[in-house]
This record gives sequence, C-alpha cells and structure tokens, in this order.
Amino acid sequence: MLVGVVVLLVFLEGLLRPDLPARLPSMLIVLVLVPTLLWRRTRPLLMVAIAFTATGLSPLVIGHEPELAAGAFVLFLPYALFRWGAGREAVAGAALIFAKICLSAAFGYISLADAVFGFVVMFAAFALATALRYRARLRVRELDQAKLLERERLARDLHDIVAHHVSAMAIRAQAGIAVSRTRPDAAVDALHVIEAEATRALAEMRTMVRALRRAQPADLAPSPGIPDIVRLAGRSATGPVVEVELLGDLDDIPPAVGTAVYRLAQESVTNAVRHARRATRIEVRVAADAGTVRLRVSDDGDTRSIHPAGTSGFGLAGMAERAGLLGGTCEAGPDPDRGWRVTAAFPRSGTAA
Repeated sequence: MLVGVVVLLVFLEGLLRPDLPARLPSMLIVLVLVPTLLWRRTRPLLMVAIAFTATGLSPLVIGHEPELAAGAFVLFLPYALFRWGAGREAVAGAALIFAKICLSAAFGYISLADAVFGFVVMFAAFALATALRYRARLRVRELDQAKLLERERLARDLHDIVAHHVSAMAIRAQAGIAVSRTRPDAAVDALHVIEAEATRALAEMRTMVRALRRAQPADLAPSPGIPDIVRLAGRSATGPVVEVELLGDLDDIPPAVGTAVYRLAQESVTNAVRHARRATRIEVRVAADAGTVRLRVSDDGDTRSIHPAGTSGFGLAGMAERAGLLGGTCEAGPDPDRGWRVTAAFPRSGTAA
C-alpha cells in the first residue's frame, strides 16, 4: 500500500508541476527506487545502498539529483536501517549516507545549507528509529517477564492446588488398602474421599485450562483465605489429628496474604501427613496482630525418619517464594522438642517493606 501511494504521488507531481526539471528522467529514477520500500525491513542496508548510490549517481545522467518531493520516501530507508538493521549494518549505512551527502555538496550538486539540513534530517531519523527500537525491545522484555511470572504462578498453583488433591488421594488410597480387610466401611469412606478429591482436582484443572485458552471466561471461585484453614482440621482413617487454632485480629487482612497463609498451611499439613513418621497430631496456629500475620505448623513425628522429599524440593521452594513475593518469610526445620515445624510471617499490609 505504501508503494502504491508513493507511485501515485510521483505521477501526480510529474503531471501537476510544470516547473519540474528533467521531468521524465527524474520520474523514472524515483519510480525505479520505489520498490526498495518492500525490502526495507528485511534488507535495510542493501536498500539504503541502492537508493543513495542511485541518487548520488543521478547527476551524471540528468545533471542534478531528482527534485521530486515524492522522492522524500527515501527517508523511510535510513529509519528502517536503525529500526530493524543490525548494529554493523546501521554503522555502515550511516557512513554511506553521510558520504553521499558530503560528496554531493563537494561537487556542487547541493548547497552547504542543504547538506547541513540533510545531516539534521538523517540524525533525526536515526534518533527516532533508535528510540522506537529500544521501546519495542523494552516491551518485548516486559511481555517475556509477564509470561515468566505467569508460568511461575501456574507452577505454584499446580503444586499447591492439584498436587494437594493428588497427595490426598494417594494418602486415602494407602489408608483404604491398609484397613480394607479389617474395616471395609473405612475403606469405602476412603474411596468416597478419593472421589471427592478427584472431582475437585478435575474442576480446578478445567478452570486453569479455560483461563489459558481464553476460549471463555473462567468460572473462578473466591480464593481461600485464613478462615478456610479450619477445613484442614480433622483426622484421616489412619493419619494424625489436625488441630487448627486461629488467634488475634483476622479481619481486614488482604486477600493475597490470606490466600498465601492458607496455601502454606495446606502444603505444610500435606507434607506432615505424608512424611512425618509416627506422628499423631499436627497443630496449625495462625496469629495476627496490628502489623504481622504469623503461621506455625508443627507435628510430633520422628524427625530422624523424615523423607528428604518432605524437607527439600519444589514444595518448600514454592512456599518460600510465595512468602517472599509478599514481603514475608517462610522457614522449615526440626522442632527443638519433637517433630517438624514450619513457620511463616507476613506483613499485614501484604507488601514488602
């Protein structure tokens, strides 16, 4: 479309300007150079070399450079050189352009004022192209960073949400197998729990897939918060008792902090159930004051028999990362008394200091 517009302008100027010197040769030279616009992005240095060499040699044919105003389209070429060309191409092209201007002034084809004006215009084109190129690269980096953060969020959600349900199903299945002969009713209860966990995991996976595909708005339920931690309380068929205690002023806590505390408590309880050997009780305690929200999850298991997967891996790394994003901390290690302990602290405002 740009080429078509330039060609039309060349013909209109040739027809409507009675004072145009060397009308037909000038129009022919400009029309021959118009197709350089088609490859200005893919071959910017070559197109600059063709256009400026041709206009520099045109005085040998018609006695002067083409004076068509439509010939100003060649300014797109130095712009494209700095916008899409490599660094060496930009340097070589700029040297060629400035050499052409200097030679034209030296041989008297253009005046000194025109040469200075040409330098100013070229520097302006180079500066504009460089600024837009930098802005485009900055935009690409921002998009890449956004994609990376989204992938990290999805990785955390996959681990915190889906892996939690899968872990619960595995634990219930093991419990059902253990009591299937002596307590068939408990095995049936375990199957019901597995079915419910599988249904919730499938629903959350479908929600994530819909959000990724953007085919339709995802039907997202409110994110869980600190009050939902009480749902972790209870006892499995063969696992330890989970006790939950909520203390302090838990109102008006930012949703991001509430969700993070819930996810950390959920992951800590899952790890304790899976890896705390001979544990009979898991305590979950959340306390909040005017400036800090604190979480403590501890069990009474045997720390000497804890499997390494419970103490190192993507679980604790994701927990620490989630806490760090909100300006908080998360630590895990053996309790001085007995068992394993996970502690986390968040600023109540939900922002880093």
